Amino acid sequence: MDPADTPQTVPTSLDPGGFAPPEGAVTVLVDADACPVKDEIYRVAERHGAHVRVVSNQMFRVPVSARVKRVVVSDAFDAADDWIAEHASPRTLVVTGDILLADRALKAGATVLAHTGKPFDAGSIGGAVATRAIMADLRAGMDGPLGGTGGGPPPFRKEDRSRFLQALDRELVRLGRVRSAMQ
Repeated sequence: MDPADTPQTVPTSLDPGGFAPPEGAVTVLVDADACPVKDEIYRVAERHGAHVRVVSNQMFRVPVSARVKRVVVSDAFDAADDWIAEHASPRTLVVTGDILLADRALKAGATVLAHTGKPFDAGSIGGAVATRAIMADLRAGMDGPLGGTGGGPPPFRKEDRSRFLQALDRELVRLGRVRSAMQ
């Protein structure tokens, strides 16, 4: 069996024994189920010496690396989000398209990027949460054959990937400087 296929499963709400990076290390927590930039995260994190935790409720192939770990949580509703929120800290960068998870991670002090490279911060998250709630209400009230579905994010583009790579690099450099200043 390939080491990359070895299951690494942890229950939600428990210390992940073996999944915790070294004290003070910069760590990227990836909300992996719908993340189109996992390969880019692995490459940039390796270049910066950052650790990566790929969190999902299903198996994903991850590179064989001491710094990259797959964390498979239960399939309970929001289990991956809960694990990420519990492990977010000022030393982590969270990559997610989930606005409510971004809000939780920001409250824990983490840096948060959408997979398009858009940063979530204290100044933007309130508006994003409010817009999400309004859109959910609008979708719930839709008439017609689509019912409460329709819309969704725009397709992921080459420009989004480029913007994400620039933002990821910038934030890992910043977090690395903070770590150096603390030592």
